[in-house]
Amino acid sequence: MASEPTLWFVVLLLAGLLVSVLLHGWWQKVRRRRKIHRRIRHAQAGEREAEILLRDHGYTIEAVQPPAQYTLYCDDETFEVKLRADLLVVRGGERFVVDVKTGEQAPRLSTAATRRQLLEYGVAYDVDGILLVDIDNNLIRRIRFSL
Repeated sequence: MASEPTLWFVVLLLAGLLVSVLLHGWWQKVRRRRKIHRRIRHAQAGEREAEILLRDHGYTIEAVQPPAQYTLYCDDETFEVKLRADLLVVRGGERFVVDVKTGEQAPRLSTAATRRQLLEYGVAYDVDGILLVDIDNNLIRRIRFSL
């Protein structure tokens, strides 16, 4: 049978391990939350910078976060898809839906999620074109699909 000091040592050791596991889990959550909030703030700042960049290139901002929707049919089911682009702009009589991207991967056309989002905007919005704004590189790119 274990002596009383040894038993207390084991109990304290197990309690310490439990506390450190719980603290580690809590700290990981805090770090993830901070990372998400930092990314959101960067994206929001990017959208504000994009408005300035677009105005500097002769575009007029028509709407910020404009809603759109389209209907998707699958067999006998109907799905209403709602979405929001970053901006709607006008220049030279043409209207464009704008997707603002920040970061290294998101603005790349090699990123499948970006291509799919641009295609979806092209379907959902009644516009003459799609603009992809890479705010980190100060680029405005006009996107066309061969459909």
